[in-house]
Amino acid sequence: MSENKYDEEGFFAKYAQMTRSQQGLRGAGEWWLLKQMMPDFQGQRVLDLGCGYGWHCQYAMEQGAAYVMGVDCAKRMLDIARVQHSDPHIEYVHAAIEDLHLPENSFDIVISSLAMHYVADYEQMMTKIHGWLRTGGTLLMSFEHPLFTANGSDWIYDEAGHKLHFPLDHYFQEGKREAFFLAERITKYHRTLTTYLNTLLQRGFVLDQIIEPYPNEEMLEWEGMKDELRRPMMLMIAAHKQ
Repeated sequence: MSENKYDEEGFFAKYAQMTRSQQGLRGAGEWWLLKQMMPDFQGQRVLDLGCGYGWHCQYAMEQGAAYVMGVDCAKRMLDIARVQHSDPHIEYVHAAIEDLHLPENSFDIVISSLAMHYVADYEQMMTKIHGWLRTGGTLLMSFEHPLFTANGSDWIYDEAGHKLHFPLDHYFQEGKREAFFLAERITKYHRTLTTYLNTLLQRGFVLDQIIEPYPNEEMLEWEGMKDELRRPMMLMIAAHKQ
């Protein structure tokens, strides 16, 4: 990842106030569906790419994982993970996930939450993951939906500040996008649904499940969550290595 906003003090302070930062998995709008996609962790070796605070690392250990490696480029994230979600069988690694060099066939499960839209070379990343996974191993990842990343991820507003609609433009023009998150400019990478799925198939993965998460009835009471029914924000994919 060429950009790491999460180690900037001001940006990280704002990120730390988000619901998912404060409440963990139960504060993540997609968790109620992502949890249903999770594989059996019992006795498995797990790699978490873009582990952040380590919520998924801890969850994997609670479900019986034998070993978890959590990787993130943000030192501030890992500092918190090592305090709040430490375990003798969790190893946290400070690195950009694209720069990892790991042994072939060394993991049973690879998970990645909201990290792949920051990766410039998705195809190479999927090649690496395929090599790290053992035969039959599971890949589970979530990332920003291609409809969300296509045009910079912001609504069109009327003069009174009300959300009119969410724009879709430049969908087939893949590549770098400049967007605003927490009122700061960030860099992400847009690619089409075709690229996301065909890249997996071309590298020998079998697609098991594809979900566009949406809030359940309880979450619709949260501030701003009803707008999440107006367009897809995330895409979640489960696959396995043949």
